[in-house]
Amino acid sequence: MADVRIKWQAIMIDCREHVKLAQFYAELLDWVVVFDNPEYAGIAPKNTPYGGYPGISFQYNPDYVPPVWPAEPGKQQVMEHLDLAVDDLEKAVAHAIQCGAKKADKQFSPDEWIVMLDPEGHPFCLCLNKWLLDHPDCVLR
Repeated sequence: MADVRIKWQAIMIDCREHVKLAQFYAELLDWVVVFDNPEYAGIAPKNTPYGGYPGISFQYNPDYVPPVWPAEPGKQQVMEHLDLAVDDLEKAVAHAIQCGAKKADKQFSPDEWIVMLDPEGHPFCLCLNKWLLDHPDCVLR
């Protein structure tokens, strides 16, 4: 590697209502909003210092256009999405809906993962990965 230090800081998600989207993901993940200002908001696991890293940050973008899921030619494409490990798909879907998400109409492997859409239309997957939740190599608990 080059003579430079590089570490993951955050995932940055563009959206129109950055504080509301930060609050949605904080509730979904049982994390906390660690900062918000007119342009950015960030969340991190509970009991982490200000801006606990790595985290998820949300950037205000008044021109944000939600992606189409699943992809359609000529429409705004999904650039990335979050995969979230869960121990019970049915309960996780219910929790996500209670937080403000909706279940995507099209599902590809509903016994293994469910595609959800956050309040601004970003897809994320609830993945049935019980083994990962308590695995010693999983740093975010």
